[in-house]
Amino acid sequence: MVNSLPHPTTSAGRDGLAALLARPEQAVVALDFDGTLAEIVPDPEQARAHPGAVAALAALAPGVASVAVVTGRPAGVAVRYGGFAGVPGLERLVVLGHYGAERWDAVTGTVQAAAPHPGVTSVRAELPGFLDRAGAWPGVWIEEKGRAVAVHTRRATDPAAAFEALRGPLGDLATHHGLVLEPGRMVLELRPPGMDKGVALAEYVREVGAGSVLYAGDDLGDLPAFAAVEKLRSDGTPGLLVCSGSTEVPDLADRADLAVRGPADVVAFLTELAGAVREGA
Repeated sequence: MVNSLPHPTTSAGRDGLAALLARPEQAVVALDFDGTLAEIVPDPEQARAHPGAVAALAALAPGVASVAVVTGRPAGVAVRYGGFAGVPGLERLVVLGHYGAERWDAVTGTVQAAAPHPGVTSVRAELPGFLDRAGAWPGVWIEEKGRAVAVHTRRATDPAAAFEALRGPLGDLATHHGLVLEPGRMVLELRPPGMDKGVALAEYVREVGAGSVLYAGDDLGDLPAFAAVEKLRSDGTPGLLVCSGSTEVPDLADRADLAVRGPADVVAFLTELAGAVREGA
């Protein structure tokens, strides 16, 4: 089974995978949701985990220290769309939602959350009129994310042009309200500062006391998590970075130790990894 695992292309990645397989009980496996465990779809409310994702995670989780889903979505939404609740094998699953501002634990089945940022409330009220004044971009729409607000351009006639035209003005709007703008795959998210996947991942790895870490993602919002793993590696904790391949985000693939073609391949990799962990037990 180990021989069937994809081979990382970097020495740091090979060291990370070797450390995970040598001491899986000390490993944290962390994964983004959209684009990694679930396909990107035009309507984010229709996103669901790949049909094999839950089974792959349930097979892997008992053999490692922890499996965590790290997402910009509200934690409860990711749990519902992922089908993660009440699954045998995932009794210790953790979902870090809103870039770590929310946390769902399978042990309790509840969401813990920090206080909301007042700037999000202000932006939520202002954004519809702001977009009307920004120009005619049919198909651009607003997603309410609770602790953040996102503007999607994927349905626009020219998604890339709309994205670039709105990026600067939305960045100014975010700054005015004490927020930051997070660009993604044809989406521009306005959210509070100090919330990113790197902070969430690093804090969780420290909490668990992990001896190694694997992180898989697909978008610009995953770059801070990649940076967190790179920092952990420089401090002596081995790590493996996996890119769920996207031609839209080459920066992530360039920094990955291992690139796969999308959620189906992520699920296949997790399934093979679970088998390798079991064989080594």
